[in-house]
Amino acid sequence: MKGLYFQQNSPNEDITFVFQERENLPVTEENYVKLQVKACALSHINTKLLAEMKMEKEFFPVGREIAGIVLEVGSKVSFFRPDDEVVGILPLDSEDPGLCEVVRVHEHYLVHKPEKVSWTEAAGTVRDGVRAYTALHYLSPLSAGKAVLIMDGASTLGTIAIQLALHRGAKVISTASSPEDKQHLERLRPPLARVVDVSPGSARVAESCLEETGGLGVDIVLDAGVRLYREEDEPPGKSQLLPHKHDILTLLGVGGRWVTTEENLQLDPPDCHCLFLKGATVAFLNDDVWNLSNVQQGKYLCILKDVMEKLSTGVFRPRLEEPIPLHEAKVSMEVVQKNQGRKKQVVRF
Repeated sequence: MKGLYFQQNSPNEDITFVFQERENLPVTEENYVKLQVKACALSHINTKLLAEMKMEKEFFPVGREIAGIVLEVGSKVSFFRPDDEVVGILPLDSEDPGLCEVVRVHEHYLVHKPEKVSWTEAAGTVRDGVRAYTALHYLSPLSAGKAVLIMDGASTLGTIAIQLALHRGAKVISTASSPEDKQHLERLRPPLARVVDVSPGSARVAESCLEETGGLGVDIVLDAGVRLYREEDEPPGKSQLLPHKHDILTLLGVGGRWVTTEENLQLDPPDCHCLFLKGATVAFLNDDVWNLSNVQQGKYLCILKDVMEKLSTGVFRPRLEEPIPLHEAKVSMEVVQKNQGRKKQVVRF
């Protein structure tokens, strides 16, 4: 039985993906479930976070968003039984790679998969669904009538976040950096209030948002990263299509909430004073916050269940590539790790 792992010899070195043979899994522990994996989605691996959490290993398992069939349950498992169809996200410290035929996982990281949802859709939506819920439910007070800016709306996270905001009755503005992305966003139903073209030479996002809101600014911003410095001072690899932090501060309305994915965000005293004058706040979207806090497990399971419910009712319609077999996962992960894919890639077993 083969599983996919990655190896990194030093923090500044590119990671290498390798298949390794795995021994047969031992008898299932008390609160654990043994799963036959039917689908596993591929996502970028945050090696910096793993290093900060002291989770470095010689070989680290790859693949965490899984959907599958329960094979065995431990003696204290209360929510599942053999042959149940389930979906979930493996914890950061999981010893098993999701890109393997059989895995073990604690029952508190799983929920039942709705019957009408396919394996590919379940695995391909669960992570971005959790991220969107965290950003627009727990980190910001989303409600009907509020103006929401979702940056890079054609990304896998952006698409799910837009669909959640529209479902809640919000007025949604989004950005697109290519004709293909703009076309995707304009096809969404219900329609967005505005799609802002942020390709080079196009309109500035702050001006467009203020125009759309009559000068009031937006209530919630979910970014996809921001620039912190002048163009010539930005580190290599930082996209010049990202808005500058001052653009976000300008377009944010009174009492607004800025949810950022920029883990190294730096705000100078004048920036903070601008937030103070607007009564606005900043929240950080950490993709793995629920995995790092055991006390929030009940809320996490509620999110997982609601994500699957909205997927089954058609509220969520993820952007997915055609599924691939396991032997192609190594090459696909190399693409995903470089952030080169626009759709979610899923491996089908």
